[in-house]
Amino acid sequence: MMNKKSDLRFNATIFTALSVIYMEIILKLFTCNTFFDAGLLLMPLFSLIPALLLGSVCSRLKPNASKWITVSVLGALMILYSAQIIYHGFFGSYFILYSLAAGGAGQITGEGMLGSTLKAILEGIPAVLLLAVPMVLMIIFGKKRIVYRRLKWPKVALIAATAVCIHVTCVLGISLTGELSKLQSGEFDPNLAVGKFGLLRTEVLDIKYNILGFEQNIDFDKEKPIDTVAPVLPPDDNDGEADEKPIDTSPNVMDIDFEALNAKDPKSSVKAMNEYFSSRTPTLKNEYTGMYKGYNLITITAEGFSPYAVHPELTPTLYKMSQEGFKFTNFYTPIWGVSTSDGEYAACTGLLPKSGVWSFYRSGSNSMPFTLGNMFQKIGVTKTFAYHNHTHDYYRRDVSHPNMGYKYIGMGTGIEEYVTKRWPESDLEMITGSVKDYLSDDQPFHAYYMTVSGHLQYSFTGNSMSSKNRELVEHLDCSDALKAYYACNIEFDRAMEKLLAELNAAGVADKTVIAITPDHYPYGLEDDAGTDTYAVWRELLGHDVDKIFELYESNFILYCQGTKDAPTVDKYCSSVDILPTILNLFGFEYDSRLLMGTDILSTSECVVQFLDRSFITSVGRYNAATKEFTPHEGVTFESPEKQEEYVKNLKTIVNNKFKMSAGIIENDYYGYLFGD
Repeated sequence: MMNKKSDLRFNATIFTALSVIYMEIILKLFTCNTFFDAGLLLMPLFSLIPALLLGSVCSRLKPNASKWITVSVLGALMILYSAQIIYHGFFGSYFILYSLAAGGAGQITGEGMLGSTLKAILEGIPAVLLLAVPMVLMIIFGKKRIVYRRLKWPKVALIAATAVCIHVTCVLGISLTGELSKLQSGEFDPNLAVGKFGLLRTEVLDIKYNILGFEQNIDFDKEKPIDTVAPVLPPDDNDGEADEKPIDTSPNVMDIDFEALNAKDPKSSVKAMNEYFSSRTPTLKNEYTGMYKGYNLITITAEGFSPYAVHPELTPTLYKMSQEGFKFTNFYTPIWGVSTSDGEYAACTGLLPKSGVWSFYRSGSNSMPFTLGNMFQKIGVTKTFAYHNHTHDYYRRDVSHPNMGYKYIGMGTGIEEYVTKRWPESDLEMITGSVKDYLSDDQPFHAYYMTVSGHLQYSFTGNSMSSKNRELVEHLDCSDALKAYYACNIEFDRAMEKLLAELNAAGVADKTVIAITPDHYPYGLEDDAGTDTYAVWRELLGHDVDKIFELYESNFILYCQGTKDAPTVDKYCSSVDILPTILNLFGFEYDSRLLMGTDILSTSECVVQFLDRSFITSVGRYNAATKEFTPHEGVTFESPEKQEEYVKNLKTIVNNKFKMSAGIIENDYYGYLFGD
């Protein structure tokens, strides 16, 4: 006859395992685009491991102690999974342990974010209640129905050994697969790993690679030039006469002997990077190369900016700049794992952010020769300033921005002398007070701004800039949330009006290029009640927004007063393409093979890549969640096999770009190449 207590004790371990599996399923339901995939098999297996280890520990304790330890563990897991669901609902990515080590708690609880964080918590209550079920059941029924009994050491060892065997079997099994094998080694990405391995296994890998600093394997898959598998494209409507002026079309490369570097460096990861970069096809110089050589430059990453903030009456200066400057009709600003900081990083470095870390902060001690501050310093321009009108060390910009070649000024290091402390701060005040730094004489300059007036929340009670400009939008026939969004961007528009006025007063407006791009789409733009995340998007678009691609359609303003016949560029491009485009326009010497972005004005095709590895090219768009490729209108392939070959090659190109971007950070690759 089976011993009843023994049976109940066994059930306690099963209950713990089922509880963890249950939480993983809830997380997957609330955060993953795809539910039915390999993760449904791997998550339960990886969930058994901590459950068995917990069972082995509890089996040596008194029953009451075992119960409350289990309750505590389930409670801690409930908090962890709840935090991930709430964070993912807010930012579209998972909270990484690295952020805690870097001081990331302040990023979501600090001034300006606390209200939004509390709101996100309220919206996540249904998920939290579901996640609390195992702990509540343990508290209520644990004493009578789920009882631990002390086991002898041989049985404890057997339980622990079983956990180890499951772990080894899973890891070895994954190592025999393709994409999953790379995901747990050389291409670890927490935002992809959660859906495949579950949260707990992802946290282990996060600690291994991003906290403890274990080296990831860096290799690359052979790729073909992007236009190798050429589809039939729609006819080009440009029938204008060719420019008879000879154009230098030599490649934008530097003299780098990759073979010699490989011969003297045995490090396999660096060898792989050398082989990859030496094999890439560089972009060519073109009719726009050096167009703005010798000009001044002002670059701006505008908080929460979007095409909807550009309005002929409400934001006339931004509208003027967008109409008279270069027009990029298919520009995208993908969102990354670390929100604003990663958006800045992509635009300022021409690299893709590495998931699991703060890429800007992580690269703060690396050589960054191609950033604009360092480029201008290299040609003798000493006036290179960076400004941010909020806390100076937010996202550790105090480390990253000086490393880009700037004298960095933020709230706490001088900008408070002319910017009033509130939430959010005024972009107009920042511009008004800072221009004296670089317009006091006729010396060349480069300035970079990270604005904040356009930050969420988009309401008249949670945004001081919206409140300040409220009367200017009261007449609009739209939701209060949209009115508030327009109102806070009016402050940014006034800042640009002031900037142009000061440049004209100094007599350098026609010799100063201004480049503006968002850090990310305005993800706080919700309905007035805060219950429908995409209601305002339906209001703007007249239909449900496509959350894979359309949500990230954006704008890149490139303007210089007096530029005639600025072109309209229909090429699909994104924020990572900004740096190489500007480097070419200013005639800087750089190596286009070493950047993940592409000069938009070159003959080379750009690839718009997203966090989940979806992508858009001139040929079509690939949805990584559904694994579907949709050619653009008018695009055809000779056969389905040719289309499949094209998509496979593009997936390889995109994956290689993510891997090499991470390798550049982790290996200080530029320092390795140039000895800086």
